[in-house]
Amino acid sequence: MFHRDGPTFRELARQALTSVEEGYDLLAPKFEHTPFRTPDPVLKAALAHVGPEGSVGSALDVCCGTGAAMRVLRPLCRERVVGFDLSQGMLEEARRGLGDAPGGAALDFVRGDALALPFDAAFDVVTSFGAFGHILEQDEPRLVEGIARALKPGGRFIFVTARPPSALNPGYWVAKGFNAAMRVRNALWKPPFVMYYLTFLVPRARALLEAAGFDVEVREGDMPEPFGRLVTVIATKR
Repeated sequence: MFHRDGPTFRELARQALTSVEEGYDLLAPKFEHTPFRTPDPVLKAALAHVGPEGSVGSALDVCCGTGAAMRVLRPLCRERVVGFDLSQGMLEEARRGLGDAPGGAALDFVRGDALALPFDAAFDVVTSFGAFGHILEQDEPRLVEGIARALKPGGRFIFVTARPPSALNPGYWVAKGFNAAMRVRNALWKPPFVMYYLTFLVPRARALLEAAGFDVEVREGDMPEPFGRLVTVIATKR
């Protein structure tokens, strides 16, 4: 699962005993060599729905990490691509790593809380990849409301998720077990580290988005293997 240049078990354990912000600051230099980084084939398949090169003005990637989605988004945008993340360390890695990214759109990096996005009708496209596990279920409506506010009318929120797995799937019980262990960790150790699986899945994501004023399309079958169980959601702001 981990590249030889990725974090050691000791480094991961240290990260898990900190906050989300500090944990990702610690992980940032090696994040590209972890399975937590969304694979390029998934990013490219999802972002193909944005359109051809130069087809949109501006885009925002929420919880951008080290900038993998920004690299794909840049040639699609004419004006700017903004990476937004809680971790300053991740933003610094993104800034360093995107120096050779194709395209001419300006690249901006903004540190902040995804539950308090400071944008108002500023973007044609908002994306987010691999971040929903860091949002508690009770906070998901705030996330969706902030994304709706950040988009221009007719703008699109594009992301990847999945349908709830069958209880007969061993992966379902692995995820449930991890979530239980994380709840125990957070009950016994402060600060909390919010990281859970099986979050923001269809149909809950659809229901939250529709309640916030989006028309929602779920695209199935457009992901390459071995990622075929993933779906792309295209939510268009009314």
